[in-house]
Amino acid sequence: MTLRVGRIPFLVCAPFFFNSVGRENEFSEVAFVDGPPSVHSAGLKDGSIHLSPASSITFAQKPGAFVLSPSLCTSCSFEVRSVKLFSRYPIEELSDKRIRMTSQSKTSVTLLRILLENRYGLRPEYLPGLAAESTDDACLLIGDLALEENERHRFAYSYDLGTLWQEWQGLPFVFGAWLISKDALSARLRPVLDDYMVRLETGIREFRKNPSQALDVWLAKYPVNLPRPLIEDYFSVLDYHFTDERKQSLSLFFKLAAQMGLVESAPPIEFLE
Repeated sequence: MTLRVGRIPFLVCAPFFFNSVGRENEFSEVAFVDGPPSVHSAGLKDGSIHLSPASSITFAQKPGAFVLSPSLCTSCSFEVRSVKLFSRYPIEELSDKRIRMTSQSKTSVTLLRILLENRYGLRPEYLPGLAAESTDDACLLIGDLALEENERHRFAYSYDLGTLWQEWQGLPFVFGAWLISKDALSARLRPVLDDYMVRLETGIREFRKNPSQALDVWLAKYPVNLPRPLIEDYFSVLDYHFTDERKQSLSLFFKLAAQMGLVESAPPIEFLE
């Protein structure tokens, strides 16, 4: 049986996966499946993949189905840069305005709703889609699309969701967590899973030692339309350590989402042992 890993082709995930690009045959019992966080969240829930650094809200959408890596996540120090609200109006004026919401990540959509409705007391109109149309007042973009929009300067205002959350709650936000289906804890798959998690940690250390070389590999497979210095600087704001503070933040996020009815309940977090 093969361990199926959801690989996200966004720049933010380069440290997780650069050492598998072009070397998939070295992971003999692992199959990589490329797709955005929303696709992998669905795959985790329907059992078509076993693990992925997927949208963190997925854990709360199917309570009891997953465990989390106790050491790895996708977080930031205040700004994340790649999860942003771009707006033609100041954020305080967005009630009754049209906001185009990315379909690529339920976590970012949930976080924006919590911020707009709980922090600012706003009630905008939410519309699905990947990018703003001419009639939209604002749009939420994630990943490489958000990084590229940063460089276009087409909107009068932009807001980093990582910063908005930390200013409000005093905690760094956890955008992605390594969700592991409990199916992967079977006697057959557990040794493969344990080996993969060790290689994952090793890959992150290798990325930090030589990010330029790692990015050469990544960008050859998943190019982005950004200047190379900006790409390398992007990783100065990212942090992949799942600290106690970040675990506290994730639990709070689930609690607020449940209070708003965006998930049924706020489940206790379970970790891979």
